[in-house]
Order: sequence, then C-alpha cells, then structure tokens
Amino acid sequence: MPGVSRVVLAFALALGTAACGGPAPPPFRHVADVKQLMKSVVEPAADEYWDGVGTIIDASGTWDIRPETNEEWDALVNHAYVITESGNLLMLGPRPKDGGEWMQLSRQLVDVGEKAVKAAASHDPQAVFDVGAEVYEVCTACHAKYSPEITRPNVQPAQ
Repeated sequence: MPGVSRVVLAFALALGTAACGGPAPPPFRHVADVKQLMKSVVEPAADEYWDGVGTIIDASGTWDIRPETNEEWDALVNHAYVITESGNLLMLGPRPKDGGEWMQLSRQLVDVGEKAVKAAASHDPQAVFDVGAEVYEVCTACHAKYSPEITRPNVQPAQ
C-alpha cells in the first residue's frame, strides 16, 4: 500500500499548510504612506498626463499641445500606467482608509487609468484629453471624500 501512504501524506501536508494559515504573505514593505505616494507618484504622473494635450488660445493665436514624437507618446503612455498602478497601490496594506468607498474609488482609478493607457497608445490627442477629464473626476471624487482640504473651491465635499 505504498501508493495509499503517499496520498495520505500529501493530504496531511495540505491540511497542515491550510491549518497554519497557508503560504507566507508576500514580502511587501509599504514605504510611502498615502500622502507621500500622492506627492511623489500619483500627482506627478497625473499632471504630466493632463499637460500632455490641450489647446491654448491667447492674443498671439491658438497653440495645440500634443506629443510630436513616438518618444513623447511613449512617455504619455508611461504616465498613464503610473496612474493605473497607483490605484492598485492605494488598495494595499495600511493605505486604505476603509474597505468600502476607498476601495471603489481606487478601483475606479485603475479602470480609468487603463482607458488613459489605451488613449495615449492610440496617439489620439482628443481621446487623451477626454480621458484626462475622467481621471480628474475620479481624483476629485476621492479628494472630496478623503482630503477635502486640498480640493478646489468649486468642488463640493462628498456627504
């Protein structure tokens, strides 16, 4: 019955692993808190994305702002990836403020970030501009709820 003893041993090992809480958690070290993550990662990437396309109209005329080279478009795509993955970072470890709306808004940042990646990868300035507005809406909704002191005056805090 050597085959049966191997099955029993495998089953016992599986039960022992489950009883001990399963595999060890990943070796994450959360170095940045939410404020530092916003200051050093999220805000710079969002600002670069928002500044990537636009139109300026002044006394001298109309100026279109958009990436001109593949490298500039690649940089815009990279900023969109940073926005996207920042939503994931906001859901990890000690960063979530709660398990409800915080997690939903963080997930929305991931979702809109994916749209931002696709818009920039398409080299479509209008798509980048439009998705930039969606990124702004997600950011503003979170700030209105969790950091109303830094929202712009015309933004109403969430109830």
